[in-house]
Amino acid sequence: MKKIFFASLVLFAVSTIAKAQQLKSPEGKFVMEFSLQSDGTPTYNLKYKNKEVVKTSKLGLELKDDKKSLLNDFTIADTKTSTFDETWKPVWGEVDNIRNHYNELAVTLNQKSTDRQIIIRFRLFNDGLGFRYEFPAQKNLTYFVIKEERTQFAMAGDHTAFWIPGDYDTQEYDYTKSKLSEIRGLSEKAYTANVSQKSFSPTGVQTSLMLKTNEGIYINLHEAALINYSCMHLNLDDKNMIFESWLTPDAKGDKGYMQAPSHSPWRTIMVSDDAREILSSKMTLNLNDPSKIEDTSWIKPVKYIGVWWEMITGKSSWSYTNDFPTVQLGVTDFSKAKPNGTHGATNANVKKYIDFAAQHGFDAVLVEGWNEGWEDWFGHSKDYVFDFVTPYPDFDVKGLHAYAKAKGVKIIMHHETSGSVRNYERHMDAAYKFMNDNGYNAVKSGYVGDILPRGENHYSQWIVNHYQYAVEKAADYKIMVNAHEAIRPTGIARTYPNLIGNEAARGTEYQAFGGSKPNHVTVLPFTRLIGGPMDYTPGIFEMDISKMNPGNTSHVNSTLANQLALYVTMYSPLQMAADTPENYNRFPDAFQFIKDVAVDWSESKYIEAEPGDFVTVARKAKGTNNWFVGNVNGETSRISNIDFSFLEKGKKYTATIYADAKDAHYKTNPQAYTIKKIAVTSKSKLSQLSAPGGGYAISIIETK
Repeated sequence: MKKIFFASLVLFAVSTIAKAQQLKSPEGKFVMEFSLQSDGTPTYNLKYKNKEVVKTSKLGLELKDDKKSLLNDFTIADTKTSTFDETWKPVWGEVDNIRNHYNELAVTLNQKSTDRQIIIRFRLFNDGLGFRYEFPAQKNLTYFVIKEERTQFAMAGDHTAFWIPGDYDTQEYDYTKSKLSEIRGLSEKAYTANVSQKSFSPTGVQTSLMLKTNEGIYINLHEAALINYSCMHLNLDDKNMIFESWLTPDAKGDKGYMQAPSHSPWRTIMVSDDAREILSSKMTLNLNDPSKIEDTSWIKPVKYIGVWWEMITGKSSWSYTNDFPTVQLGVTDFSKAKPNGTHGATNANVKKYIDFAAQHGFDAVLVEGWNEGWEDWFGHSKDYVFDFVTPYPDFDVKGLHAYAKAKGVKIIMHHETSGSVRNYERHMDAAYKFMNDNGYNAVKSGYVGDILPRGENHYSQWIVNHYQYAVEKAADYKIMVNAHEAIRPTGIARTYPNLIGNEAARGTEYQAFGGSKPNHVTVLPFTRLIGGPMDYTPGIFEMDISKMNPGNTSHVNSTLANQLALYVTMYSPLQMAADTPENYNRFPDAFQFIKDVAVDWSESKYIEAEPGDFVTVARKAKGTNNWFVGNVNGETSRISNIDFSFLEKGKKYTATIYADAKDAHYKTNPQAYTIKKIAVTSKSKLSQLSAPGGGYAISIIETK
C-alpha cells in the first residue's frame, strides 16, 4: 500500500477569496466552493468542467428542543487543507487495487450566540464530492437530538431521474424514470404495496438517486459510511429543484440522538459526462474506514444454490405443519404434528440440493424454513418468534452437516427475524455459536414485516445500529453476513468485509410476485449497487412461474441470456444460482456459464452503459487470465458493439457467447438463446443482438 499525505496548504486546490473557500479535485475537473451567507448560513456549490451541477446549497442541522439550531449565525474560525493519495487492496471486489485520491478542506465554524463549534469536512475526488458534519468535544454541545438535517442539493435544471419513493421501511420498488418536476404526479403510482412501508412525501425519493441532465451529465446522490445515524432520504422542492435531506425518524419522531465527539455519514455527489465512470467509481468505498478485521482469511466469495425459489414461487412452504394455528416456542410439540407435505427444508430435499451443488462445483447450499416457528411467523407483532437453533423434526442439523462436509459443500444458515430485532439480539450469541458448532460460516438474515420494538422503522438510527451490531458480532464468530430487508449499503463492507452481501432493493423474488420491469437490472447498477454488492439471486431459467406453482401466474420479465449476464453486471461476491436443480437440468448448455463464471475479480471494465437502457461489463477472474462479459438490455432491442482490447495483447482466447436468439423476447420467447464459440484476441470486435429484456454473456478462456 502506498500513501501520500500533505497536511499543508494546497495552493493548487484551495484558495481563499473573501469569505469563500475553493477546493479543486486532483485532476482539476471539479471545483467546490464553500461560503457563508450574510446571516452566517454555511453553503457550498459544485462545478464540473466549468458547468454548475450543484447550485449554491445550504448546510446545517435543526436541533430538537434547543433555542439555537446549527443552521446559521456561524463565523469561520479555521480552515485546514490537505491532499491524500493511497492504494489499498480490498478483501474481495471488482478490482485488485483501489486508489483513494482526494483533496480535502475542513472548515471549522463557530456559532457566536452559543459558543458552539462544528466542522464541515469536504473531500473532492476525481469522480465527485463527499462531505460530512463533525461535532468536536466541547462544553456547549455534548448530547443533542436532531430534529432534521437540512443539507441541500440544489439542482441546476429539471433533470431526468431514476427514482423510487421515499420510504422508512422498504426499498423494494421498481424504478420510475421521469423529470424531477414529474415526481409529484407519479409518486402514488410508483408506491406499490409491501408488507412494511411508510412514505413521507409525494416528492420524497431514496438514495442512491441517479440523475441525467439535458446536456448529458450524470449525477448520483447518495451517502457513505452510515454508522450510528439514521438513513438519509431526499425531499424535493419541485418549484426550485432543490433536494433537501430527510432523515428517517424513530418511534418518537426523532431523527438522531448524538453525543459529541461524533460525525454524520458522508453525503456524496458523483458526477461525470460518461455513465461508465459512475459505475466504476470507488468513491463510496473510499469514504469508509479501512478493514477493522485483521485476519480476513476466512472471508471468501461464495457461489451457492438453495432451497428458496421453490418456496418463493409457492411450490413449497417454509412451515412444517398445518396443524398449529399458533406456535409457542418450547411449548408447541412438533414431534406430534402431522407434516404438511409441502415443507421444503426436509432431509431428503436438502440432500438433493447438496448433491447438485457437489456435482456442479458450487460452494454452498442455502436452506430456509429449517427452524421451528414458521407456522405463525408473520403479521402478528410477535416478539419471541424464532430461537434460531431449534430445527423441525425433518431437519437433521448434524446429519446434514456431515453429509455436506463429506461432499465439500457448506450449508448457509438462515435467520429470519420477522422484524423482531430485540429477540434476535437476545439470541444472537447462541445462534452464532450454534453456527460455529455445526459448520455454518455464512448467514442470510431477514427483517420482513414491521419492526419490533413497535413503532420503529427499518432505517432509523436505532435499527441501523442493530444491523451494524449484527455484522460486528458475526465477525467475532468468523461468520459472513448477507442481510435482507436491512438498510441499503453505504460502503461499510470496506470496514467490515464479512458483510458479503445485502438485498436492500427489489430482487428476483419479485419476479414471482407479479414481475419487475424488464429494464430493472439496467438501473440497479446506477442506484442500489453504488453502495455495495446486492444478493440479487439471479439465474432463473423457467420464466413461467405457473409451471412451478399452478396457482401463481407471475412471469419473470427477462430472457434466459439476460439471467446469465446478471452474474457479471450485478456485481456481488455472493452469487446464487436461484432456480431449482430440475430447471437447470433442462438447460445444461446454458447452465455451464453459471458453473464457469467467477465471483471475485482482479479487473473490471465498463464497456457500455446508459441507465435504464443497457449495461455491458467485462471482468477478469482473480488469479487467472480468463474474462467474463455480461450485457443486460432494457425494453428496446439493440445491437451491442464491443471490442476486446481489454484482453492481453499477443494472447489467444476462446470466447463462448451465450446470447438471445433472433426471435427472443422477455415476454413471448424468453428461453430462445444461442451458444457459439469463436476465437478472439485483443484486436477482435463484436456486434451482438440484445433482445427486449435480454442480453448476452461471454466466457473468454485463454487458449493454452
